[in-house]
Amino acid sequence: MTFLPDDVYALIERSVPIACVDFVPVRIAPDGRREIGLILRDSPFGRVWCHLGGRVRHGETVVGALRRHARDTLDVGVMVEPNAQPAYVYEWFPPEVAPADGTSHGVDPRKHSIGLSFVVDIEGDPMPQNEALDFGYFDPAALPEPMWPGSAELVGVRQRQSTAFS
Repeated sequence: MTFLPDDVYALIERSVPIACVDFVPVRIAPDGRREIGLILRDSPFGRVWCHLGGRVRHGETVVGALRRHARDTLDVGVMVEPNAQPAYVYEWFPPEVAPADGTSHGVDPRKHSIGLSFVVDIEGDPMPQNEALDFGYFDPAALPEPMWPGSAELVGVRQRQSTAFS
């Protein structure tokens, strides 16, 4: 796979939205409630909890990107169909171009991205690595703090639309 030089990629990030996958592992806790998995990571906001994911590479399928990010971040597999469709689409904006029309969105000072958001079951025991400093499962009504600006809203959007996180 060919990678772009850092300066070229930075120009692209400043110029066009980047396609990304966002995903949240889920499991059933011993008490029968559904829990969501989040990673702790260093970020432009300091050390924060957030969902998993990242960009889709040229020539990579959306599901391929999900699998790569799960493997690279937690050393696990994800159980998804080859043509899985996102549960939700959520946008991320740098503050200087964020919409002021009431559109729900997350904050990412690095780039404008379009997150194809998935709820997934994982295969294996999560082993935080690379950007993940830690991993934990949480009750959706008691999310850890601090969180990446927009991650709690992303989970809340899904919570209002379905019972996936409750």
